[in-house]
Amino acid sequence: MLKLISNEINVHLEVISNLDQLVEKISKVAVLCTETINNGGKIILFGNGGSAADAQHIAAEMVGRFEKSRKGLPSIALTTDTSILTSIGNDFGFEFLFSRQVEAIANSRDLVIGLSTSGNSKNVINGFIEAKKIGCKIIGFSGKNIGKMDELCDLVIHIPSHDTPRIQEGHILIGHIVCKIIDSTFSSE
Repeated sequence: MLKLISNEINVHLEVISNLDQLVEKISKVAVLCTETINNGGKIILFGNGGSAADAQHIAAEMVGRFEKSRKGLPSIALTTDTSILTSIGNDFGFEFLFSRQVEAIANSRDLVIGLSTSGNSKNVINGFIEAKKIGCKIIGFSGKNIGKMDELCDLVIHIPSHDTPRIQEGHILIGHIVCKIIDSTFSSE
């Protein structure tokens, strides 16, 4: 068991140490987020499973606070309303969970961020397709592989790993970095 624990820590550290190659892209994500908020738009996030939890986590950091006191910022995760999720799933199908919500609440000033470790989750892709029709800016968070999201996004963050837990750990670290930049932009502290 000790060897397994040590190995998991070392694999995590290896992936995270390779995120240096994404510094410019992370900066662009932060700029798109701050521009969206400054232009009266909101940040809309979604994903499945652990990625749904990450979407909710990032939205909470923006609406609540990350480290500094500041005004609440317009952000929403499309993974939290069970009545909406179950009605869309039942009436239209799981693959339309996010596209239907994007259609209902997004406008061209908004930024859509979808998280999919494979880059190919059908409901995330459909959410991007709808966001593109509306004229939203689109950011994808994915793993090492090029996926369908690469064709639809203005920017994709590829975590250099094929391992879902390591990809998700990279996603939340980048989410926290972006939240720290947003805090420094909007905080009066």
